Amino acid sequence: MPSEDIRTSLGLRPVINVSGTMTSLGASIVVPEAIAAMTSILPQFVEMNDLQRKASAVIARLTGGEAGFVTASCAAGITLAIAGTITGSDLLAIEKLPGVSTEKNEVLVQMGHIVSYGAPVDQSIRLAGAKTVMIGQATSTHRHHMENAITEKTAAALYVVSHHVVDYGLLKLTEFVEIARAKSVPVIVDAASEYDLRSFLEQGADIVLYSGHKFLGGPTSGIVAGRKDLVRNAFLQNMGIGRGMKVGKESVFGLMAALEAWEKRDHDGIRARETSYLHLWRDTLENRPGITALIEPDPTGNPLDRLRVIVSAHEAHITAWDLADALARGTPPVIVRDHEVEHHYFYLDPCNLHPGQETIVANRLAEELDKTSASNDIIATPLENRSKHRFDGALRWPD
Repeated sequence: MPSEDIRTSLGLRPVINVSGTMTSLGASIVVPEAIAAMTSILPQFVEMNDLQRKASAVIARLTGGEAGFVTASCAAGITLAIAGTITGSDLLAIEKLPGVSTEKNEVLVQMGHIVSYGAPVDQSIRLAGAKTVMIGQATSTHRHHMENAITEKTAAALYVVSHHVVDYGLLKLTEFVEIARAKSVPVIVDAASEYDLRSFLEQGADIVLYSGHKFLGGPTSGIVAGRKDLVRNAFLQNMGIGRGMKVGKESVFGLMAALEAWEKRDHDGIRARETSYLHLWRDTLENRPGITALIEPDPTGNPLDRLRVIVSAHEAHITAWDLADALARGTPPVIVRDHEVEHHYFYLDPCNLHPGQETIVANRLAEELDKTSASNDIIATPLENRSKHRFDGALRWPD
């Protein structure tokens, strides 16, 4: 961690992130190799298409795809990949997007995959000029739903891998690919927050999209990888709607460095360190009235665990959401993973901490729970109040 915290001079809160690789918190800690690469190329001029070709070779090597390129984000990658399935390499059609002159512009998505990652998944589809065709129901999709939804208008099928999606009753990727491939429909996988850079293409996906700034620890960016013709058609969108999603030389080169660092990273050593943080927090919460702490695996199969903190308000004298808010308001602010807090629990994610911050988190947990245990009152604000103010931070910008 840098000796001087730039946030103080900017008047920003020095938050500690135990939420995970969240864009709203700045995603992740950029690895030193990427910082060095960005610094080295910033003063230089390059021919961007040639730099992207160099990036393609690195992306192909790590993902097993035939080609790849770097864009602004995984969300941008969704839009560009879908646009490419609509326009092909037709430059005039690319210039006209999001207006389309073909009826082949429908994209199939399981209803349980229509989630928000900070913006709606289907908005990324619509930005390409495509129409979203939802298949199945929120908690069930069967073969006949997808098979009967594919028509001559189907341009692509999108599969979303995320902790936000419904994780039961839906088609798994292998079956989703099998159905699509039988009718020559390309499959695009949104794998923004996934460790595994190879398995989705190995399972038959045609294009896979990753975030460059989450687990990889690169600059803000997205990766488009897969079948060469589809990747090329997606890349050509940079002469159209992709212009507003462009990346600079520093992002391309920084991501290349982050990918190469990923090959050499001590993944087992990092996992062991993160596990020690989880044990520290679990021990800190042990024997606390109304608190149950469980170490649980990542729901999408990433090689990491998180600590689920279950709160019984009656015994702990505070609700899960009030405890999460108290941690966020305190000094220093600790931001937990609270997307399921209405179920009376939140998570602590260890993957984005600087050395020593795990102890600060443990101390903050103890501090807030000491306050509640000393009180006869139960802190239980209506959950609806939290919902009403969820977007206040964005809506009041700028001051």
